[in-house]
Amino acid sequence: MKILIVEDETKTGNYLRQGLAEAGFSVDLVRDGMDGVHAGLTETYDLIVLDVMLPGLDGWHVLQTLRRAGKEIPVLFLTARDSVDDRVKGLELGADDYLVKPFAFSELLARVRTLLRRGARSKEADVLQAADLELDLLRRRVSRAGKRIDLTAKEFALLELLLRRRGEVLPRSLIASQVWDMNFDSDTNVIEVAVRRLRAKIDDDFEPKLIRTVRGMGYVLEEQGCP
Repeated sequence: MKILIVEDETKTGNYLRQGLAEAGFSVDLVRDGMDGVHAGLTETYDLIVLDVMLPGLDGWHVLQTLRRAGKEIPVLFLTARDSVDDRVKGLELGADDYLVKPFAFSELLARVRTLLRRGARSKEADVLQAADLELDLLRRRVSRAGKRIDLTAKEFALLELLLRRRGEVLPRSLIASQVWDMNFDSDTNVIEVAVRRLRAKIDDDFEPKLIRTVRGMGYVLEEQGCP
């Protein structure tokens, strides 16, 4: 697990970095808001511990910038500002927790672990993945190798079904009932056309190929050549 600390107080920042590292985490430390935004946008973290009062750009704006960029990484505000209004503001901006200085490191560590467990469960529930293909159920977004892919509603539903039943050969009758809510008609090619269009978007320009036709049986999504 990788954590970003954005804290301008040298003593506090070093204390946090050492404590979290000793707890088994990989830790990066930056000391102003602009560096926090840059790190949050360009690196992959499982959690951010974010001070409010920072040089350059305060923690409120750091969080706003990350959320507007679509970064849903858990954020724990760590600050001396303990008014109810400050806490409410932080949570409304998208913070996941708020810890007031001075603090006990044991409490901070417990909150960090809770947020990381919650984030792991949320990601598992909300994102379906195969190789470098990701389908975000909440945002209704699909990407492959980091590239956004636009799908129609039926294409999205078809891909979701294939991902949920990954590795399983799905007959056309099941796809018709699950995606189109209709009985399978052997005279229609709607499923073949939909699969072909989906392949063109998620497979043609990428490796490995994920959607495979099993002749006489149906379709399966798996990393071809892999067990």
